[in-house]
Formats: sequence, C-alpha cells, structure tokens
Amino acid sequence: MNPLKTIKKEVVVIGAGPGGYVCAIRLAQLGKDVALIDKEALGGVCLNWGCIPSKALIHVSKLYEEMKHAENMGITVGNVSLNLTKTQEWKNGVVKKLTSGIGQLVKANGGEVFMGKAVFDTPRSLLVTDSDDNQIQIQFQKVVIASGSKTVQIPGFEIDQENVVDSRVALDFTTAPKRFVVIGGGVIGLEIGMLYQKFGSEVTVVELANQLLPGTDHEVADAILKICRKRKINVHLESKAVKYEKSKDGLLLHVSTPKGTIQIPCDKILLSVGRRPNPEGFGLEKVGVKTENGRIPVNHVMQTNIPYVYAIGDVTGGELLAHKASKQGMVAAEHIAELASAYDVKAMPGAIFTDPEIGAVGLTEKQARDKGIDIITGVFPFVASGKAMATGHTDGFVKLIGRKSDRVLLGCHIIGPHASDLISEATLAIEMGATIDDLALTVHAHPTTAETLMEAAEVALGHPIHIASKKSPTKKAHA
Repeated sequence: MNPLKTIKKEVVVIGAGPGGYVCAIRLAQLGKDVALIDKEALGGVCLNWGCIPSKALIHVSKLYEEMKHAENMGITVGNVSLNLTKTQEWKNGVVKKLTSGIGQLVKANGGEVFMGKAVFDTPRSLLVTDSDDNQIQIQFQKVVIASGSKTVQIPGFEIDQENVVDSRVALDFTTAPKRFVVIGGGVIGLEIGMLYQKFGSEVTVVELANQLLPGTDHEVADAILKICRKRKINVHLESKAVKYEKSKDGLLLHVSTPKGTIQIPCDKILLSVGRRPNPEGFGLEKVGVKTENGRIPVNHVMQTNIPYVYAIGDVTGGELLAHKASKQGMVAAEHIAELASAYDVKAMPGAIFTDPEIGAVGLTEKQARDKGIDIITGVFPFVASGKAMATGHTDGFVKLIGRKSDRVLLGCHIIGPHASDLISEATLAIEMGATIDDLALTVHAHPTTAETLMEAAEVALGHPIHIASKKSPTKKAHA
C-alpha cells in the first residue's frame, strides 16, 4: 500500500513513554519540528499499565488496611468494605488525566502527535499505520527510538490473561483472587502481590533466586522477607515454577523447591519474571542500527552506531527505570539541538513500592566489598524515629555505606515509610561527592522521617544520639 501522503520533520520520536514524550517535549522547546509516534497509548507502559496505575492501587490498599486498623488510634470507622470496581474506575480516571495531558503538552510546545505503528521503510523515513490501516510516510533528519521493553515469558506459562496473567491484567482485577500466585519475587511481582494481600488474597510468591528483590542490599532483602512472612505471604525462595494444570476448583501449580516438588492450589497466576528491551518490529535493518544481546547500545549522548539515530530508555538495556528513560530523553534532545549535554549520571536511584517502601541508590554492601573497597556502614531503625512512631509505621531502617578512608558516601538503602522520597537526598549527596559527615552535619527538620538519614550518618561515625552504638566515635567536631 502506498502512503496517502508524505510529510517532513526534523526529528521523529518512536514511542511515547516517559523517555519518548519527555524527549519530544524538550525537542519542541528547543525549536525542533518534532513528531511523536506511539502505536497504542501516550504515556507508554509506565503511565497506562505500570508505574501510575500500580501506585494508585497501592495507595488504596494501604488506606484500606489502615482504616481497618484505625481502632488502635481511637478512630471508629465501622464496617470497612472494598468495592474494587469503583477503585478501578478511580484508578483509570487518574491514568486518563495524566495521559491526556501528554498530548496537550507536546502540542503546546509545538510538536505533533501521530498514533500508529512506525516501521522504517527507508533509512530516512518511517511508514506509520494507524488502527484503521491509514498510512503516512514521515521523512526525518534524525530519529529517536524509545520503544521500551516487554514482559519476559517462560515455557509452560504462556500468558492467556485468564489463568496466567501479566501485570496489565493484574492491575485491572475487579475482584481480588482468593488464591493468588506470583511467579517472580522482583519489583513488579512483589508490589502487586502485597497490594492484593491487603485486598484479601491469599498470596504465594515463587522466586528462583535465594532472596526477594534480587540485586537489592542483603539486609533490605532479609527485612522484606520477614515482613512478607509476618503478613502471611507464602514465599518460596530458590524455587522454580514447573507447570500448572486445571483442577476441580481452579489451578494447581507445580513448584520445585529445595525440599522437593510441591503443589500450590490457586485461582490466578501472575507471571512477573522481568522485562527485556524491545528493539524488534521497527525494521532497524533498513537503517543499519546494530543490536547487542537484545538491546540497542548507545554512547554518552544516546547515539547508536548510526549517528542520526538515537535510542533511549528500556530499549538500551541496563536498569529499566522510567526516570532513567526521561533523563536519557533530555540528553538526546539537547544533543540533537547541539547543546553541550551528556549522560554522565553518577547516582541512579530506584524506588520499590512494597509496604514498607524501599529506596536505593549507589553501591550495595556486597558490591562495595566485591570491588575491594574498605567501607563503613551506619544503620538507623525507624523504630527509633519519633515521626515513624507517631504515625505507626516503624518497620525498616536506613543504611548508609561509605568509603572508610575519606567517608565519601557510596550507597544508601532504605526500607521504611516514605523511602521513595527519602532516597533523593542520598542521590544528591552521591552525585555531589558528599561525605557521611556532610549528612550528619546537615540540620534536618524535626520531627520528620528524613532525620533518619542524619541519624544513620551519626551511627556510621560512631556517635548516634537516639540508639546505642558499640562503635568508637570519630573525633571530628560538629562545625
């Protein structure tokens, strides 16, 4: 089919997730004639089926749980009930407001949005086909690929969205499954599993690694495991889901564990064993863009091996984070506009919205020791925080990791209330090359959970105020 018409743009961005739409807006702000293309929905997986809807449901689940236990604080609520259909309507409203705003922002800055599947038909043009099979050819000078990632699947557990579901469908349930199995104890699986446990599901997590949230600091992983078990979430580590079959009253999952094979009755199975870059289906061979281990490698300004082709976000591999994609989108846009910009991030934070939340940045203790770095650590528990006690959220701690020789901050790992917000202070500290002394010397408002970073720094230096310590204190004065 021949294109109905051909248009010309300076830059085309393929994919309207948190990397693509940020890149398109910044390009438009910098005076570039830009087109933003997405085949499904503005906002990508993050805004439509990931970050935003999951956090909306997590908020509801926490509120629901707190209301059920409000009697402890002297609040009589009565019979608290959940209407998950109404909850989903509210969640979808939040998503709609955010996603509709993206198109408006692109247009307000002078960009243009096209909905359809984009495929390279020549090295300098794309063929865009919309849902009605209408086509348009867009010729460009430069192009940014922001095609994101997709769910990893495993044999025997093909996603049928009925028995085995992915996170998209799991976040749309209007009835909480009575028995819910999560295959994969990573970020997505644990977040969704914990929220449905609050909604009344009997939750089981099957994880192949020897800890939940593989890659996180071991003390954080140990803490979240204890919390899961306290919440009566069944966790099977070093275990592999082998197969499932239909039974008289639902499904029967066969799991190989260190103690032998077990069968777990369930109603729904969430497959959540990770995501992988999605560079396929765009005709990259027409342009000559190289891929490596299923991703598109890029340089410090987000260029591929073809200088006029850029790639950002999950498709480039590494940590698959929305905020990383946004940063890379800004760098690509600014380099295209011939500004002095480069991706030189020293500290990339991560946030996990379990209950309690987890925030992490920099090296874990194991990573630091594996590098041969002589370290000091400081751990301060939330149970010793006045603000945490006052709000009834005392699970968890703040852990700081510093280089012993000069006490430069190398890592921070938080599990506890508002961890996703608190981690930003440590991120700034690492990015600036700050020391543990700097955190200890910085006055923090009282009473706040942010004080726990200052307190953890004091622990590392051997002179904590609000907990006992066996460390020998440093002689450096507060100044």
